[in-house]
Amino acid sequence: MASDGEDYVYDEATGEWLSPEEAAAKAPASGSVEVRDSVGNLLADGDSVTLIKDLTVKGAGQTLKRGTVIKTIRLTGDPQEIDCRHPGIKGLVLRAEFVKKV
Repeated sequence: MASDGEDYVYDEATGEWLSPEEAAAKAPASGSVEVRDSVGNLLADGDSVTLIKDLTVKGAGQTLKRGTVIKTIRLTGDPQEIDCRHPGIKGLVLRAEFVKKV
C-alpha cells in the first residue's frame, strides 16, 4: 500500500497498516526483552551480577566459582542469556537463571 509517495508497513500484531513514523514509534516497545535474574530482578546492560552456583565453562577448562562478580553485562536479546566478560574467557554467555544482580 502506498499513498502520497510513502510506503506503509504492515503490523502483524494488530493487523493494521502503519505509516513509517508510527512503525518506528512502535519498534522499540516490541523489540525490548525483559531479562530477569534468578530471584526476579530486572537486568539491564551494564549491570553487575554474582554467580549463584559453580559453573564449568566448556572449552575454557575453567570453573567459575559461586560468588564470582561479573561486571558490565550485556543483554543478547534472548530472555535467558546474557553476554559478559571474564579474564581468560572470551565470548562468555551465561544463563540468567544462574546469576543474581548485585
